[in-house]
Amino acid sequence: MAHGRFVAEHVGELTRNLAITRQDGCMTDVTFDHASLHARSDDPEGFWLEAASGVDWITRPKRALDASSAPLYRWFPDARLNTCYNALDRHVIAGRADQPALIHDSAVTGTSRTYTYAELLDEVARLAGVLQALGVEKGDRVIIYMPMIAEAVISMLACARIGAVHSVVFGGFSADALRTRIADGEAKVVITADGGYRRGKPSALKPAVDEAVSGETSVQRVLVVKRTGEDVTMGDKDMWWDEALEAAEPVVEVENFDAEHPLFILYTSGTTGKPKGIFHTSGGYLTQAAYTNAVVHDVHPDTDVYWCTADVGWITGHSYITYGPLANGATQVMYEGTPDTPHQGRWWEIIADKKVSIFYTAPTAIRTCMKWGEEIPQEYDLSSIRVLGSVGEPINPEAWMWFRDVIGAGEAPIVDTWWQTETGAIMMSPLPGVTALVPGSAQAPVPGITADVVDEEGKSVPNGESGYLVIRDPWPSMLRGIWGDRQRYEDTYWSRFPDMYFAGDGAKRDEDGNIWVLGRVDDVMNVSGHRLSTSEIESALVSHDTVAEAAVVGAADETTGQAVCAFVILREESRENYAEDAAREELVQELRTHVGRQIGPIAKPRQVLVVDELPKTRSGKIMRRLLKDVAEGREAGDATTLADPSVMAQIQAGLKK
Repeated sequence: MAHGRFVAEHVGELTRNLAITRQDGCMTDVTFDHASLHARSDDPEGFWLEAASGVDWITRPKRALDASSAPLYRWFPDARLNTCYNALDRHVIAGRADQPALIHDSAVTGTSRTYTYAELLDEVARLAGVLQALGVEKGDRVIIYMPMIAEAVISMLACARIGAVHSVVFGGFSADALRTRIADGEAKVVITADGGYRRGKPSALKPAVDEAVSGETSVQRVLVVKRTGEDVTMGDKDMWWDEALEAAEPVVEVENFDAEHPLFILYTSGTTGKPKGIFHTSGGYLTQAAYTNAVVHDVHPDTDVYWCTADVGWITGHSYITYGPLANGATQVMYEGTPDTPHQGRWWEIIADKKVSIFYTAPTAIRTCMKWGEEIPQEYDLSSIRVLGSVGEPINPEAWMWFRDVIGAGEAPIVDTWWQTETGAIMMSPLPGVTALVPGSAQAPVPGITADVVDEEGKSVPNGESGYLVIRDPWPSMLRGIWGDRQRYEDTYWSRFPDMYFAGDGAKRDEDGNIWVLGRVDDVMNVSGHRLSTSEIESALVSHDTVAEAAVVGAADETTGQAVCAFVILREESRENYAEDAAREELVQELRTHVGRQIGPIAKPRQVLVVDELPKTRSGKIMRRLLKDVAEGREAGDATTLADPSVMAQIQAGLKK
């Protein structure tokens, strides 16, 4: 829809209302001497106070850290800002109104739309006006339950503009999951769409919302985007997005908020069965998200086209689609669809067409593309790529090499990033052009972060040893708790090791001191007293020339405590050779022996099951808990969040053969 340039034409007024003396305009305009970054980060508080110069503050911070309520740390406690202003307004004011901000590409509809910074600001300001008209005030919670469309980003920024707290719920979650999150956050408004697309077909979202807000609920209004055109029921609480925005008075004057004002809640799965509402605040989060996007991804707004393939329903979509790149004034691609929609070369087609220079994706997706064969990306001109990034899980060296050689032409550096929903932004990664790369290793903390690998006693392990990954000092984008449950926050993250954040991941230092993340501690198996990393065994399996992808779980075993169970997908060219049961059984034994040779006899899988697909969410993460159910002889649990729920039935059927 065309609303004109109302907001963009009033940016002078906007500047006066904020009483801001504009700085350089974005984080990437701040000069960083990459070679000296690590040297300066031995004073984390001073380091982050300096890094905060890349943010436009209404009241600039004079203090970095308030530790008086530790482990609930406060960053830049004397400062004020507006995160939406930092993502949009300041770029328009700086003369970048007509620069592309968001290029939305939809494989399922075959359409592409480019939003300039002025157009994106206009949409956001109008939606902010809608929310205010609906009674949403500072601190109120808004649920966003959307597909991968630009309106999801617009909704997040509109909440930030007026100080509302957004909580994005992944569009693949069920009505029950949505209801739980609405109730926990006491959300006032839900923003959704009639539906999205799954595997190229319409998939309804509005009925799940109807179910979630039925009966007693805190939700007063539901705003609905017309996306698929499917028939939906519109009740008394419901409003169409288009109609609401047409009638809206845009919010031109933006309010400023404390740096510690809550920005968003993002729910993660909890071991207790109750989701954890991880919440982040404004100033510290924006500082680190923008800073890491600038120095790790090396984003330059005037020359780069950046693309992160994550879903906005996850933390990567928050930090490295919505907030970090836009705060840096980047031009970025936002993609709706899977890598093989409508064909297996679609990602590479987009890179060639849009001249993408920075590409950030998940190891699972990389391994999937490996499985399809290197001849597919070789059909496209990928010469625009200069930086590649990996996120979401440890990447095995074989996938790392394929990514570098096939997608990056053997030259593009790979930033293998480790971080979590809880950390808010990247914590460990090589720096492109600075760090000598080690395939498969996150290597070292980014400047300003003090990560360590410790033993059971909390003491640093020497090079060559394994232990637990911890963060020794607070950092700006850290979570500020679990919504409504401080005790759970302290018990989960701060009780294992005094005064250190426990990430829940195992890690090792190699002989050169590089840190290798081994996966969740509960993914580190104990087989006859030996601690084995599932990711290490997966890497060994993928190094076999027949295996495209592997997932390993530890299954309960009366004799050894746990046993290694592996699920593998064969490369395309190997499938025909091992179609017969006898040949496949021979291969299984070969793979067991291969792992034994690579890691040691103790790591040999008790069981190897060759499967056609692995259970993955739409964001590409493998749901290992479902595989664990199968390996331990249970009926697989809830599979509604999978991209293809039928995968589990196929795996269970294969197990019974």
